[in-house]
Amino acid sequence: MVSVTHAIAPGDTAAPLDMLATGLDEAGRGQIQSALDWIADLYEDKVLGTGESTWTHAIGAALITASLRMDLETRLAALLFAVWEELEDPVEEVGARFGSEVSALVRGLHRLNGLRVLTRMTATASAPEIRAQTEVLRKMLLAMVEDIRVVMVRLASRTQTLRYYTELPGEARVDVARESLDIYAPLANRLGVWQIKWELEDLSFRFIEPDTYKRIAKMLDERRVEREQFIQDAIERLKRELSAVGIEAEITGRAKHIYSIYNKMRKKRLDFSQVFDIRALRVLVNDVRDCYTVLGFVHQIWQPIAQEFDDYITKPKGNNYQSLHTAVLAGDGRALEVQIRTHDMHKHAELGVAAHWRYKEGARDGGDYDEKIALLRNLLSWRDEVTDSAQWMEQFKRASLDDTLYVLTPQGKVVDLPRGATPIDFAYRLHTDLGHRCRGAKVDGHLVPLNTALESGQTVEIVSAREGGPSRDWLDARQAYVATSRARSKIKQYFAQLDEEDLLARGRSFVTKEMQRDG
Repeated sequence: MVSVTHAIAPGDTAAPLDMLATGLDEAGRGQIQSALDWIADLYEDKVLGTGESTWTHAIGAALITASLRMDLETRLAALLFAVWEELEDPVEEVGARFGSEVSALVRGLHRLNGLRVLTRMTATASAPEIRAQTEVLRKMLLAMVEDIRVVMVRLASRTQTLRYYTELPGEARVDVARESLDIYAPLANRLGVWQIKWELEDLSFRFIEPDTYKRIAKMLDERRVEREQFIQDAIERLKRELSAVGIEAEITGRAKHIYSIYNKMRKKRLDFSQVFDIRALRVLVNDVRDCYTVLGFVHQIWQPIAQEFDDYITKPKGNNYQSLHTAVLAGDGRALEVQIRTHDMHKHAELGVAAHWRYKEGARDGGDYDEKIALLRNLLSWRDEVTDSAQWMEQFKRASLDDTLYVLTPQGKVVDLPRGATPIDFAYRLHTDLGHRCRGAKVDGHLVPLNTALESGQTVEIVSAREGGPSRDWLDARQAYVATSRARSKIKQYFAQLDEEDLLARGRSFVTKEMQRDG
């Protein structure tokens, strides 16, 4: 996706309208126009912490959601992402203008805006700790929203931020880039938003490893014209062969992204010249039989490279990805990768109906979480097949990952708890002794009752005594002080031990008195 926001002047509501309203009816177009007119005044002269104009960012993020064919409400939310700070009663004002649904989306975006995740991590954290934290942070982002469309806008917003940084000479926001690569790109991958994933990866890598990025980009660019001609010649030759036997095929050159090339070079310890899929074709056919017929022609035209053939149709990957992969040598010795699959397989590969992220990120089984991710991916892939778009969007909105809540310690560590957990549960989750000594709690800097139900994204600080123990009231279910079995068990153990010690003390006292009485 290419950024066009630099060509749109601040406050120019006419220029972006057609692109933002793509695929919408006249009523939707009118809503977009109303939003543009409103934010032209609200965002006038406003600048984000990144230095980017609030107007430019809103237009850029909204254009990305439009390119992803998201619905009207999502596009409006992207435009209105920053109105929360500008209004006295944002829920009422946004709701009155654009409806409660858009108001709820904007509120969800406001909640996420306060989350600055990786920059809070301590520099002393070990690699396994950081990996564990990034995994839970991804889940936290999804758990914090009641409507998954908020995450889609967040991904678009982050992409726009990185685009903005690329336009600044000498700008090196490694912290934002690292957060984008570790948190947002994998989220985009899990949700099947490949365009966002690839762009986030490449833009982030550009800041994190600028020299390596430039080196790979230079090597790609040096022979770009030659490579494109090579691919075009290969496409035309294969088309002729397949057309002669009546096989209908869609053949395209497949772009290879810089971060993907870097990963392959690093993981397989390859030189740039050894990365076969820098020159790549993708062949889409109507059925499985044609896949193998095409493979035969590919191997007949060009020399197959040993050990570079994978049949993911007969043996799909763990994420149910299906395709034939082969690498061949052209007559001049240059390598060419060819992927062959049916149109249905391609749709699955691009939009995803299974947990493709497991293969890419090496993640382990996550139980219900995985199932919900799969549901979201299913919903994304069904978008073009469902005639009742309202029904589809209702399912999409409800597919939120809300079984677990995620809160932060003051040091930025993420702690996962079951929904309904309290500060006491949080204290016992960190350490039994801290739970015993818990006397109060601050949530986002404010003192709260100990039976307050926590929400995802909050920062929780425990106020503790130097010594002492829990209160028996904490076990009273009517007062809802604890929600986790861990906390309840630790409190019961404490009092059981206390009662045992009390009985022993009474026994000793009784024996002592008896001995004294008997002389």
